[in-house]
Amino acid sequence: MSILVYTESENGKFKKAALEVVSYAKAVADQMGTSVTAVAVNADNAETLGNYGASKVLSIKDESLNSFNAKKYAAAIEGAAKNEDAKVVVISASANSKYLAPLLAVGLEAGYVSNVIAVPSSVSPFTVKHSAFTNKAFANTEITTDVKIVGLSNNSFGLVETEGSATVEDFSPSIPESGVKVESVDKATDKVSIADAEIVVSGGRGLKGPENWGMVEELAEVLGAATACSKPVSDLGWRPHSEHVGQTGKPVASNLYIAIGISGAIQHLAGINSSKVKVVINTDPEAPFFKAADYGVVGDAFEVVPKLIEKLKAFKAANA
Repeated sequence: MSILVYTESENGKFKKAALEVVSYAKAVADQMGTSVTAVAVNADNAETLGNYGASKVLSIKDESLNSFNAKKYAAAIEGAAKNEDAKVVVISASANSKYLAPLLAVGLEAGYVSNVIAVPSSVSPFTVKHSAFTNKAFANTEITTDVKIVGLSNNSFGLVETEGSATVEDFSPSIPESGVKVESVDKATDKVSIADAEIVVSGGRGLKGPENWGMVEELAEVLGAATACSKPVSDLGWRPHSEHVGQTGKPVASNLYIAIGISGAIQHLAGINSSKVKVVINTDPEAPFFKAADYGVVGDAFEVVPKLIEKLKAFKAANA
């Protein structure tokens, strides 16, 4: 019996979330006295997962899995779990993983807990801590099924490198047909992904127009961050909808979230509350965001942000 981990990749490269779930699974495996087996789909250098705690990697090479399909991926992971007699399956909190999780839970007759933020407080009974009520509270949930699925919240555990190694085995599960076909995928290739970003710089209507977004992008570049925006901004067409973060957009669980000119509507706060440190820059001291932020700057973004960029550049130059 081992712990099975689904490791997400893109264009053959493992995502940061993949390395985090392997690190997490290794910690759980140590608690249970077992080992970690990872499932890698069309990924290169699968053996590198051994650096984060995987003992074995089941490498699936299948052209029909080049584009994500929840039904097909769930079937592949289900096959791997049954092959390894895995009693615990660990996945990430990405949009793709949340799509496949219910299908996987049905196929394995497993209990599933999402947004888990820590290793189990007990493995008998198996009890995990996870966020609830749009990250306003935490709950400790016992999973009583024979097979258990854990959805790890992004950036909640971190990356833990080990000195271990992994053996790689080819694995060819039965993949069902699907009525869903991906015709094309368009995505930005020159920017940090919001899902993988440790730092996110986000702008709102306080920036007054798309022509003023240069300073947001410059600050993000200096910090090595992803750029994002509030819902009204994407609705107005100032920024692409792919950058919309919040409850109705992309959830953010970064280590640092900087909100510039965003008042902090409840839907926005619900989607970014998992971020560890929240900073707000706004001219209105009564903006709701200040109540949720760890740090706040009351001031004009057009004055504050350029000065912040200047100081960060000077700091980087001094420490280069």
